[in-house]
Amino acid sequence: MTDEIWKRAEPESPCVKVCTMHPEEGLCIGCLRTRDEIATWGRMTPAERRVIMAELPDRAPRIHKRRGGRQARMERG
Repeated sequence: MTDEIWKRAEPESPCVKVCTMHPEEGLCIGCLRTRDEIATWGRMTPAERRVIMAELPDRAPRIHKRRGGRQARMERG
């Protein structure tokens, strides 16, 4: 199967097919969108999508930082 059927003449989806939500930040670790943004993407206007796409790079540090590993779990628990 190819992705040809998903190509449209509008802003591309930021989806990279790594669909896992970060438990604390509420962002997909693949595309950096929220659940609501993912759910409503197909109904958004191209302008609304462009706004979100422009915000995504600023979200990356929120999930790429270390969460603290074992030590952080011990301190939280």
